[in-house]
Amino acid sequence: MQLNRIHGRSFGMEHLHFPNESAEYRRARNQLLVEEMVLRRHIERVAAQRRALPRGGIVPEDYVFEGSGGRCRLSELFAPGKDTLAVYSFMFGPERERPCPGCTHFLDGLDGSARHILQRINFVVVAKSPIGRILDFAKERGWRHLDLLSTAGNTYDRDYFGDSIALSKPMRQQQEFKDGEEWDMPILNVFRREGGTIRHSWASELLYVPAEPGQEYRHNDLLDPVWNMFDIAPEGRGDFQPKLDY
Repeated sequence: MQLNRIHGRSFGMEHLHFPNESAEYRRARNQLLVEEMVLRRHIERVAAQRRALPRGGIVPEDYVFEGSGGRCRLSELFAPGKDTLAVYSFMFGPERERPCPGCTHFLDGLDGSARHILQRINFVVVAKSPIGRILDFAKERGWRHLDLLSTAGNTYDRDYFGDSIALSKPMRQQQEFKDGEEWDMPILNVFRREGGTIRHSWASELLYVPAEPGQEYRHNDLLDPVWNMFDIAPEGRGDFQPKLDY
């Protein structure tokens, strides 16, 4: 039994014991379990800070997207009774022969989660290719539950950094963009409706801070089951890179 402390309170905690484990293993695992509890608390503290952010900027225009059913405005993406909208910018612009494998594996998982997500908030995926091309890929991939939209006719991705067009020169240097080079980028933006006003709430801005050694960007990791599964494996993530086909 090991004493632990949560919120300033000490208590005795009984631990599991698996068949044939050594005392050395159990001591080390108990120490790791304490760290996992600390991490759990820290994740919730960060989530609380995220929820407590001041009101973000008002969306500059009611963007018009192209969907499977025709044109729709940003304001029309909010279902009755659901005032939060998450928008994921998918790296599948017209200049790409095939979409980004990293985005694709991420959306493979979200396609299965979408039915649950939509019970509480609104969620759409946007890309800069024409809508027909996006839907063709979705059919190829077997996606059934993602709401897919094209930003080909608006400036949404430029304004909310789903591409590199509006990045400042210092940011371009920080991100190691070459002169004249532009990319679509895999950012998740969250918006909040307040009456007739729509405001930006949060974005996965870790995408745009310098990567730390061995960590790359990890801007959507908390939402990504693939990376989280690898993190609990003894061999870790290794040098794995998602592919469109294996």
